[in-house]
Amino acid sequence: MSKPCKTYVDVLAKFERDGNVIPLRVKWEDGRVFTVDSVADVRRAASIKGGGLGIRYTVCIGGHNTYLWRDDDQWFVERK
Repeated sequence: MSKPCKTYVDVLAKFERDGNVIPLRVKWEDGRVFTVDSVADVRRAASIKGGGLGIRYTVCIGGHNTYLWRDDDQWFVERK
């Protein structure tokens, strides 16, 4: 069984003047691009599987909820 890890991804995000950052699209490591349909929640949280602390976005992509993390200037997802 493989150990869960962080997978860094490219993210196109909107930076609002009030400081909010809203992810719009995620580019996976193989080049596929996924549109973020909605953001349900944003909070500071620990990444249990990948390790570390960051801003956790609960996003809906293709009808599925998942977590997208922002740690300083890098974005990642948790992968098995």
